[in-house]
Amino acid sequence: MNKHQAGVDTSRRGFLGAAAAVTTVTLAPGVILHRLAVAEPQSKPGSEAVTDEVRWGMLIDSAKCAEGCDACVTACNRENGLDLQEQPEGEDTGKWDRQVAKWIRIVKVKDNLTGHVSRLPMMCQHCEHPPCVDVCPTGASFKRADGIVMVDRHTCIGCRYCMMACPYKARSFIHEAVDTRLTRVPRGKGCVESCNLCVHRRDKGTASTACADACEAQAILFGDLKDPAGPLRKALATLPSRQIREDLALNTGVRYAGV
Repeated sequence: MNKHQAGVDTSRRGFLGAAAAVTTVTLAPGVILHRLAVAEPQSKPGSEAVTDEVRWGMLIDSAKCAEGCDACVTACNRENGLDLQEQPEGEDTGKWDRQVAKWIRIVKVKDNLTGHVSRLPMMCQHCEHPPCVDVCPTGASFKRADGIVMVDRHTCIGCRYCMMACPYKARSFIHEAVDTRLTRVPRGKGCVESCNLCVHRRDKGTASTACADACEAQAILFGDLKDPAGPLRKALATLPSRQIREDLALNTGVRYAGV
């Protein structure tokens, strides 16, 4: 998906995929900074086993994603220690920007018919059928029972097959030695990583993500895809949404509206 790196994708149809039908999905409760009083999705504390009773996911409304805003990116970087990465002395700035780990990127998609440009926060899509898991030779890339796609850094050998397989360019490789890291988000040279839906929050029973909390425009809703009574599912009853590259039939856990 080299188009994601091009700033504005001139082929909106190719970016979104071949499926013509607008997709509505069963997403669920989101927790955001300014929200209506609704029931929150329930995460299990870390002492309890992860089950398939839930499937965590997101709805992102691109129509609410304001030009110039990167609050979700900043919050993700802070929450997951990505802001602690240090550019090596003498490293070319352009090269560093291309290589530094990023869990969320803001990409733009242009509709050639109308000229409308959509801004999409792009992260791991937490596919039901993740290509990264299929190609991983060691099992380091895996999907939890609750739908979160992750990387086990203890078994990752840095082959980067998962990066090549991901149609969303959502994974990053750690090129440089890491001197400072957060305990909750271990990080080391030679491993691959990507958005894990703030899994440390899930395992402590906290029902939110850093990016959703930071979005004052309420463009990001996080919750349980399996909850039939959640506010996200109710919203999607009137708000059409779709997958990115829905032609690949990956059944992504992240859906987009307003595209």
